[in-house]
Amino acid sequence: MSVEFATPWLLALLPLVPLIAVARMWAGRRSAAALRYAHNPLATPPKRTWRVATQPALTGLRLLALALIIVAVARPQTSEATQIINGEGVDIALALDISGSMASLDFAPQNRLGAAKSVIGDFVEARPYDRIGLVVFASQSFIQGPPTIDHDVLQVLLAEVELVTDLGLDDGTAIGLGLASAANMLRESTAESKVIILLTDGANNAGNIDPITAALAIEALGIKVYAIGAGRPGIVQIPQRTPFGTRIVRYRSDLDEKVLTEIAATTGGKYFRAENAAGLEQIYEEINRLEKSELDVQVFTRYEEKAVWLLLPALLMLLGELTLRNTLLRRLP
Repeated sequence: MSVEFATPWLLALLPLVPLIAVARMWAGRRSAAALRYAHNPLATPPKRTWRVATQPALTGLRLLALALIIVAVARPQTSEATQIINGEGVDIALALDISGSMASLDFAPQNRLGAAKSVIGDFVEARPYDRIGLVVFASQSFIQGPPTIDHDVLQVLLAEVELVTDLGLDDGTAIGLGLASAANMLRESTAESKVIILLTDGANNAGNIDPITAALAIEALGIKVYAIGAGRPGIVQIPQRTPFGTRIVRYRSDLDEKVLTEIAATTGGKYFRAENAAGLEQIYEEINRLEKSELDVQVFTRYEEKAVWLLLPALLMLLGELTLRNTLLRRLP
């Protein structure tokens, strides 16, 4: 719920209120009467009474009432929007590699996993109407978050993803197992479009499921796979913990692009190669364009006028000011 004004340009009249106050004070000083006395003690001013002291309050009440009337005429109103969604979003399973090699520093200023988490977070935010789940894998696969449209929860779960080496688990890259877990998430989905987005930087070297076999089963379920290979070709650097602190080691990336390309082709998807954070961001943006949700979103806004809550006190102030000016605080001519 938000507050807005139907005719906000009328609020430009508000500065007139303090200007009127200053003008009245200036006029009062200039019109003050004066008499000459031959003997000064005879001109001793009378004692200031509470009626005289409270006279300026009447002008203050009138000006405050005027300010409230100006705001009321600008028509303050609260609005509440209601969305009616027709159609269906895309069901998406994110399969994210958390093996030790994802600590590589070629996606500076973050490592590969940090860059992937950042870009995936933006991707999730850009698809508010899709059910999205998250699977992480190394030598084993784990469901980090089941498919949901509660993307705030999903973002929290994504932020908690860590490298398998930091979790103290066995390292490895079980691509087939990661794909199988992601497909199992979407197996009972009734959505017209079902997608797995696989991100890995290695070759399948763990698990008991062959990636191509997994791809054939996924294709039979009507699920499409977009495969992303992360990492620069050649030698890269990776921090490694030792009893004497962290040291940088060099290793050659073992990304299996042939298998990833075949996985994508088998399921009717597409293979991408990301060599830095900017490239990874562009890939997720392209997938976002390729997989459009077929939705018709209608927004209805209900407005509730609030001017009466300003006009009532303004009216009471004017009545009070008029009553006091003609009774207790009446001025003699």
